[in-house]
Amino acid sequence: MAGQDAGFGLGVDLGTSHTVAVLRWPDGRTRPLLFDGQPILPSGVFLDSAGRAHVGRDAQRLAQADPARYEPNPKRRIDESAVLLGDREFPTVDLLASVLGAVANAAVEAVGFLPPAVLSYPATWGARRREALAAAVGRAGWPPVTGTDASSRPSDSDPSFRSTNGTLLVPEPVAAARYFADVLRRPVPVGSALAVFDFGGGTLDIAVVRNEGIDETGRARFVVIGSGGVADLGGLDLDAALVQHLGGVIGTAHGPVWQQLSQPVTASQWRSRRQFWDDVRGAKEMLSRATTAPVPVPGVEQALHLTRDELESVVTPLLRRGVYEAASVLANCRLSVDQLAGLFLVGGSSRVPLVARLLHADLGIAPTVLEQPELPVAEGALAELSGTALATVAAPTVRDAAGVPTSPAALGTAALSGQAGPYQGGPVATVSAPPSQSPGPHQQGTGPHQQGAGPHQQGTGPHQQSPGPYPAGVPAGHSGRPDGSPPYGAGSAPSSPSGLAGLVKRPPPRAIWIGAAALVALLAVVGAAALYLTRDRHPAIDFAPFAEISRVAARVENPTSPFTAMAGDRAYVAYQREDQQLDIAVAQVQADTAEVSRWFTTGARAERWDGIKALPDVLLVRADAASTSALRDLIAFDPDNGKQLWSRQVRGDDPVYYFDQYVVLLDRTAATVVGINARTGKEWSQPSPQGQYDNASEIYAMNTAEEVGGAALNPNGDPALPNRGDDPRLVQIGADGSIRVLDVTNGRVLKTRANAADTDDFVLAYDGQLFVASPTDGYGLARYDLATLGSPTNVYTAPDKSRRPRALEPCGEEQVCLLEGTGSDDESTELVAVRTDDRADSQEPAWRKKVPQAQGLVPVGENILVRIGSSDRSSRLFTPDGENTLTRDGVAVRVDGGNVLAFDAELTTYADDASVAGVNVGSAKTTELGQLKKIIPASCSWNSSVIVCPTGSEFVFARFTGG
Repeated sequence: MAGQDAGFGLGVDLGTSHTVAVLRWPDGRTRPLLFDGQPILPSGVFLDSAGRAHVGRDAQRLAQADPARYEPNPKRRIDESAVLLGDREFPTVDLLASVLGAVANAAVEAVGFLPPAVLSYPATWGARRREALAAAVGRAGWPPVTGTDASSRPSDSDPSFRSTNGTLLVPEPVAAARYFADVLRRPVPVGSALAVFDFGGGTLDIAVVRNEGIDETGRARFVVIGSGGVADLGGLDLDAALVQHLGGVIGTAHGPVWQQLSQPVTASQWRSRRQFWDDVRGAKEMLSRATTAPVPVPGVEQALHLTRDELESVVTPLLRRGVYEAASVLANCRLSVDQLAGLFLVGGSSRVPLVARLLHADLGIAPTVLEQPELPVAEGALAELSGTALATVAAPTVRDAAGVPTSPAALGTAALSGQAGPYQGGPVATVSAPPSQSPGPHQQGTGPHQQGAGPHQQGTGPHQQSPGPYPAGVPAGHSGRPDGSPPYGAGSAPSSPSGLAGLVKRPPPRAIWIGAAALVALLAVVGAAALYLTRDRHPAIDFAPFAEISRVAARVENPTSPFTAMAGDRAYVAYQREDQQLDIAVAQVQADTAEVSRWFTTGARAERWDGIKALPDVLLVRADAASTSALRDLIAFDPDNGKQLWSRQVRGDDPVYYFDQYVVLLDRTAATVVGINARTGKEWSQPSPQGQYDNASEIYAMNTAEEVGGAALNPNGDPALPNRGDDPRLVQIGADGSIRVLDVTNGRVLKTRANAADTDDFVLAYDGQLFVASPTDGYGLARYDLATLGSPTNVYTAPDKSRRPRALEPCGEEQVCLLEGTGSDDESTELVAVRTDDRADSQEPAWRKKVPQAQGLVPVGENILVRIGSSDRSSRLFTPDGENTLTRDGVAVRVDGGNVLAFDAELTTYADDASVAGVNVGSAKTTELGQLKKIIPASCSWNSSVIVCPTGSEFVFARFTGG
């Protein structure tokens, strides 16, 4: 009947190993949808000999007789067009459609029709994967996905599946954030962010979701600002590790039994294997509540007993991969843990107590864990349907300072709890409440959002990146690197003697010869200058397939936390020893060899080290900190002899910036800027400007053409070797809204201007100019002359009120590039080139290009590299004139201003094979360099001819140039 679906809603979390759905009734009540009496549907699909698909527990039972016809994890096969099941290929889209069809059938049985539905998907999924999901929705008979160009349409064969509304898609972490804010009543203030750790059966997905204000419906507008994960880490992988561990015990005492369990041949052996795996999984789940659990072994009379200590020793290395990835995602978002409203654990595998303990210990924030962590994503997805009321208990009416009712999620913690002060550390927060109830405010582990602690704190605004994998790491400086090269043709002189003829009056013969010689010399100088100014400053590298030139082995067994750095032809490799010191090797790199000249040890110890940083004649070593308030060591060494030059303690959230000869840190607690001579350790300090409510400020170093034309430290474009000697200035944006220009060599304030910028603005300091863009809709780009800090010039205004900036970088002579988009719509992202000279038209950019899914910008000389996507990574390169000369899957990193290395996938923090190509920017010529085996890509370093990467127990050096 018309309007039968009014008030009903269906939220679906299509998981790798299990699928969960939650029904909402017109009165606002929610309850899980049941499948064979259970709230969880196994996502597996079995294809019988007649070509009929079976889903869930039926599929599991049928698979015991014929495992080859069973696909237990269809979502993991999303990138494949088809999967071989038995004797036929079955389209992957149809696998997913089979699962969604089972959900639809269960919903129809429950309410008589298919309600309006919301389906979640991983935040790391790109457009291609989402299109495959949309096609599966259509083939399952659901209404077509709203806003998707998929050709699938709902089936007319079953009228009960029809709906006047289209099916909505929502990123999983956004759905989790809705649940966190609306059901758990945990506030996520405007500008603050929530980290979502989604640990399911097949994959680990990590995302950071920021509250960007109130949308048109009055709800908090959650936007994913960073995401990552480990595709091959989930509960299934924990199970596999436990099976392998127990297999060692069984194999020793009962060799034939283990042979049958590990390599089954007959149908009965396959059934025994599946039963054994189920029992191991059950023991794992029991150990979340008990300290020991029995594990029956088919064919063995007496059951084994698995202890929690055994479980944790086996799975800790796997879980640490997840913790490192979480830290890396936070670091990439430029967030410290005290800037988070919470760390929310969802997914069934997050029940393992060790997961929360490791995250708490390593990140310094107590996670929020539920007794039913499978449900929040499905239930939170319901908030995307209009008129949603997620909890039966009405949310308290909260009003803003003007007395206007507003969303609890949009206000600070104090508005709901009356508490103040940052999180001080505490037990893991566990919420025990059914999804249909509201447990009320929960304050453990997520203290109130502090003013000034927005997403650009820690010196990590939208342009800044940290070289290490940990959120408390020391930023190496920001990636806003304007080119700053001298204008072509600058300093031109007359090109012929006739231009000077009028200056000479009847010279005597000898003077004629002298004058002629002088003129020839002058013309030679002019010619040399012209050649210098018009030369190719970054010529194409003669790329050639990788040729290994050396390996450097660790001096101890079981080294951890490998690091590398390069400063020209000098390379550094380091790793953490069991005694918590760092071993460091210094190597001289030549075309065909890399010879270690010395080893030395830090002497200082740290539970965890964050990284190393090379300056021209100093090596800096950074310890990590367990929390933002904890102190950590920053130590300088002389690379020529390995002796310590100086040491200083820095708080966990204090950012550090690097110059050729100086190190600058922002001491947030003392509200001071501190400069340190990198060789002598001599310091200067300058008080930071104070705001009315806090003392938060940001620092931006003056950038140079040499930096954006040199090797990068990472895919974000941070320079491997700072090169700021020609302009040793930095810009500070104060908590009072002021701009100050400081001399790095002595801390003297050179210029200041009041009420000019905010600490959350996009800021770029380059070539004597400062560019500032407010992160608001309908923004403008202002330019300041740093020599005077006079009135700014507006060089660009957004074409409409809906657009706001997302990144700001240099992209040519007297030109900067902006990424701008509309709200959270990644498809609307555009790359905008803005002229910055005095002739620039403030209303019309030099050019504008649509770049859907763009996530960031990296300058490559005068060109600009656009990073695309969060999972299906790709890179696009644009010239200063806006020509797209390169589009390539994977991640590109800068070798110099004219060349890049293109990796085929994300740079991971764990051992993996990496295929790499060399690309000449000018011609877009691509040379496949080959594959680096079992390296840790995120820890590699390179110069213009050699790359060095850790491989676990050693470091491999490989040349990628010819000759």
